[in-house]
Amino acid sequence: MDKYVCTICGYVYDPAEGDPDSDVAAGTKFEDVPEDWVCPVCGAPKDQFEKE
Repeated sequence: MDKYVCTICGYVYDPAEGDPDSDVAAGTKFEDVPEDWVCPVCGAPKDQFEKE
């Protein structure tokens, strides 16, 4: 599964880890993350991420 990086702050979404603080389970592909999810570091919307 591909990792995605926030173009604003550099946070990397790793599907193997998910984002448990935002109820995104480990193993969740970036494409399957809810559209209203935001970067846990800077709050940027999902469309500000690009494939690493």
